Amino acid sequence: MSNALPLFHLYGDPPDDRAFDFIHIETVASRCSIHDWTIRAHRHRNLFQILLIERGGGEMTFDASKLAFAAPAAILIPAAIAHGFRFEPDVTDGWVVSFTEDAAGVLTDRSGEALARLRMLAAEPVVPIGDETDRTRLSALCAELAEEHSLAREGYRLAMRGLLVLIAVGVARLAASRARTGAVTLHPADATVMQLRALIDEFFRTERLLDFYAEKLGMSVDRLNDHVKRSTGVTAGHLIRQRVLTEAKRQLVFTAQPIHGIAEELTFADPSHFARFFRKQTGTTPHEFRDQRGG
Repeated sequence: MSNALPLFHLYGDPPDDRAFDFIHIETVASRCSIHDWTIRAHRHRNLFQILLIERGGGEMTFDASKLAFAAPAAILIPAAIAHGFRFEPDVTDGWVVSFTEDAAGVLTDRSGEALARLRMLAAEPVVPIGDETDRTRLSALCAELAEEHSLAREGYRLAMRGLLVLIAVGVARLAASRARTGAVTLHPADATVMQLRALIDEFFRTERLLDFYAEKLGMSVDRLNDHVKRSTGVTAGHLIRQRVLTEAKRQLVFTAQPIHGIAEELTFADPSHFARFFRKQTGTTPHEFRDQRGG
């Protein structure tokens, strides 16, 4: 393992913080075949990805979890989530659609709502596709998106945005209905919770007190906590702690960084404070967690 989880734009390419209104599509085989069908754990700072697996399958890393998948299936990967793949060699194929978060604005009139909904659905990233009609339709949309991307004809950017909408909505419907006996329920995401999650993503390394976030949102601490509890079933403080814990797990699993270095990066007062926090949240120590996962 290296000392840091690799951060890419597209896999193997350096990060591009200037990327804007970016939509990209390629086949699974086009990139994976040159990497021996293994995509090592990494993350993207500002790219959301949707994979359509049409043939084959494999195993994916998603944060600290290992998940098997088999065609036909879609896979949702939000920005900043650690992920990697081992595909069945010379068999697996399909499509990888990547887009910057700003491009998701075309999915809805309400800024950020559709992306937040996709993030929620991606908590279970593998979406089996049981209906051949759904697979055929998504495959055709991806092929059309690839054609627009490669030919770059007049109006292709607008066409690509429209096709992205259809692909994302189609996958979101499948994800929303997989555990609901076919009922599609795409409820709007709560705007305050969305804003809080964005602030936590930005400041969680240095700001753990709820009054910091309440002030940023123009709310009292009690009002913010009540609102988040009604919307999510957990407190705002829980969201902060879980974000810190998620980052700690990523560093423990995917890097060789010393535990004292992880504690320092996450601005704990000392390694023992970090260890107490980690044990309280997980029931195990950072050392044990790393050892259990072969780190």
